[in-house]
Amino acid sequence: MSEPVKIYEHPNYKGVYVVELEDGSARLATKNLVPGKRVYGERLFRYGDSEYREWNAYRSKLAGALLKGLKELPISLGSRVLYLGAGSGTTPSHVSDIVGKEGVVYAVEFAPRVMREFLVVAEDRKNIVPILADARIPTRYRYIVETVDVLYADIAQPDQAAIVSDNAKFFLKDGGYLLMAVKARSIDVTMEPSEVYKREIDVLKSNGFEILDVVHLEPFDKDHAMVYAVWRRKA
Repeated sequence: MSEPVKIYEHPNYKGVYVVELEDGSARLATKNLVPGKRVYGERLFRYGDSEYREWNAYRSKLAGALLKGLKELPISLGSRVLYLGAGSGTTPSHVSDIVGKEGVVYAVEFAPRVMREFLVVAEDRKNIVPILADARIPTRYRYIVETVDVLYADIAQPDQAAIVSDNAKFFLKDGGYLLMAVKARSIDVTMEPSEVYKREIDVLKSNGFEILDVVHLEPFDKDHAMVYAVWRRKA
């Protein structure tokens, strides 16, 4: 297996690293907050005094968005993030690496079976707060989540943009950022993906979001896009 010859911070995304391998290929990675621990079978790279985890773009839509040239990454060391649709923890674990011990990831997941898998990840990562709840009802976790810098959503629901907007009103600071993964076929299988993206974006705009970038995630995820926006709280 090819070994790393050089690891350095990505020139455009703080807290994200580029691993150059002996065979000339390169991988994305984050610095492992829990050295020695894997989350989804990813490779670990030891370089100097640090350990890095490969960030697989075929398993993480956020990694795919970065490889497709997302304008910027609003998540950094110390960020407070509300993550809707945590799943089994693949992407939340990398977000946990990036925000570090100074930050926090409030991770909401609806499915109890999936949450059981996610709890194994959260047990090792003290900056993750797992929340078993329905993102449609933010009042259920209002007493747990503080005001956050970034809202990340990957919930694949027909009314995803409306759910995200409701959560923003409760938790996202004025001037905070949104990263929303849109799975067109989960929202409406009868519409072209481009029509679904436009409809979701229109809902976001009507709720105070200014769209900064939209990145299509193929070949990593078919019929998916990542929407990046900033939120202005209405008076």
